[in-house]
Amino acid sequence: MLLARSFSHFCRKESNLVWRGISNHATQRLDISGIYPPIATPFTQEGDIDYKSLDENIWKYASIPFRGLVVQGSNGEFPYMTAEERVEVVRRVRQTLPKDKLIMAGSGCESTNATIQMTENMANAGANCIMVVTPCFYRGQMSSSALIHHYTQVADSSPVPVVLYNVPANTSLDLPVDAVIHLSQHPNIVGIKESGGDVTKMALIAHKTRSQDFQMLAGSAGFLMAAYSVGSVGGVCALANVLGHQVCELAQLCSSGQWDKAKELQSYLIEPNTAVTRKFGVPGLKQAMDWFGFHGGVCRFPLKPLSKVEIEELHAAFSSNGWL
Repeated sequence: MLLARSFSHFCRKESNLVWRGISNHATQRLDISGIYPPIATPFTQEGDIDYKSLDENIWKYASIPFRGLVVQGSNGEFPYMTAEERVEVVRRVRQTLPKDKLIMAGSGCESTNATIQMTENMANAGANCIMVVTPCFYRGQMSSSALIHHYTQVADSSPVPVVLYNVPANTSLDLPVDAVIHLSQHPNIVGIKESGGDVTKMALIAHKTRSQDFQMLAGSAGFLMAAYSVGSVGGVCALANVLGHQVCELAQLCSSGQWDKAKELQSYLIEPNTAVTRKFGVPGLKQAMDWFGFHGGVCRFPLKPLSKVEIEELHAAFSSNGWL
């Protein structure tokens, strides 16, 4: 009886993998190269998810040469959303986004069991792959061994490919290189979004995983050119929410080896990128989205809107570089 149940579970899992176009872990792995905006979640003034505005943003993003969208990443304010809301946003985006665009859904939770459940729910909602942030509440106990075990359990259970997500600015936890190298050998872990900005570390990861079918995405437009130069194949860039064509152009210049042109374009993106990430965060990104014809709007509390002085500084970061 137990054997029959195990075989039935295996068949269901294989069926899910076939349905999602990856057949099984032994076949060619999902190519995640390209540029992805980690999309914001629009809210109404009452704090509800504004699905009409979300749809309108998705329609506009569909016309930009993105590889896909990251849904429920850090810029999606996922820590302030219920589990049901997180999954429903993924489902809504999948309904609206053209099928040739990938959805990389942020399914990370603090516990392994919760992450496994969220991963399954997001896969069922239409995610092509999932991105798992490092659990960090008990960061003092998050050794390489603990993190390897966590990600291995998630990847073993996931019906879709897994992307590691390292964002020490938010988690105060830096995913160790040795853990990344070990996890790169897992047949269902296809890459990493590396947001730490340590180009030396990124180069080492690319070097140490060169024999694996493992891809690295830069976590910011601010160091996108540098990341490409050491082996990255794309990026998940907050700035792409407002300057999507320009970030995609930078990626194309790097991919084609046009480094002089890439260097010039990169220099004009650094200041506005810093403004919508490290300096003003999600409130700054949403304000900039409003200026560029997207629906940014309000954040959920405790995130507060920018002050008048902050708005002026944000505007200057874009206008002084010729974008406004």
